[in-house]
Amino acid sequence: MTRASFAITFSLLGMTSQAQDLGTAETRIELPGITFNLALNRAEQYVKVSDARLTLSSPAKRDNFRDPNGKLSNNTAPMLLSEIDNTKPFTFAAKVTPTFLDTYDAGALYIWVRDDLWLKMAMELDERGRTRLVSVRTTGTSDDNNHDVVTSKSVYMKISSDTNTVGFYYSVDSKEWQLIKLFKNEYPDKIWLGVSSQSPVGQGNSSTFENVVLTQTSVSDFRLGK
Repeated sequence: MTRASFAITFSLLGMTSQAQDLGTAETRIELPGITFNLALNRAEQYVKVSDARLTLSSPAKRDNFRDPNGKLSNNTAPMLLSEIDNTKPFTFAAKVTPTFLDTYDAGALYIWVRDDLWLKMAMELDERGRTRLVSVRTTGTSDDNNHDVVTSKSVYMKISSDTNTVGFYYSVDSKEWQLIKLFKNEYPDKIWLGVSSQSPVGQGNSSTFENVVLTQTSVSDFRLGK
C-alpha cells in the first residue's frame, strides 16, 4: 500500500449507551505510521486522507469533557483510535493543524479507555482568542489545564510512556520539545491512542494530522521530551 492510500471499513460495536447513539464503529484507516481501527461518534463519516494527511472534521457543539458540576458534560467529539499494549513503552506523535473558527475549537491527541477515563492534549482556541496547548485528565470528571500560548498555525504533539509515567509534549519545529504535563500511567494493559477534532460552542471545525507515528519506545528524558 502506498503512503497516500488508505482503507475504511466499519461495523457497529457495543460501547456505552451515549456512544451507541452517535455511532461506535470498527474501522481501518491506514497512515504510514499508524492504523486506526476504531471510530467513535461517527468519526468515520468526517475523515479524509490525502497524501498521508488525515483531516478529521467536527460537527457543531461536539466536545469531550465531563464537567465537575455535571452541567456541561459532553462526550460527542469524533475520534479515531488505535488499540495498543500499555504494558510496553510507546511514543505517539503528530503534527496538528486545527482550523479555528470559534472558542474551544481544537485538534487533539488522546489516551482513551472509556468515556469517563481518558487523557487529552489539545491545540485549542481560548476565551481571549489565543491559541494554547491544553491538557485534560478525566477520571469520572475532567480537570482542565491551560498551558503555553503559541502563535504558529501548527504544533507537533507527543505522548510518551515508559509504562510507569506518561509525558505530554509539544514543539514548533519537532526538534526542541516543551513538557506540558506528566501523569502516572495507571491505565489498563490495553488502551487506545487517538486523534480528535472538537467544536464545543461553535458550528464545527476541522483538524489536520500529519507525520502521525506510533513507536514502541519512550523518551529517555521525561523533562526534555527526548
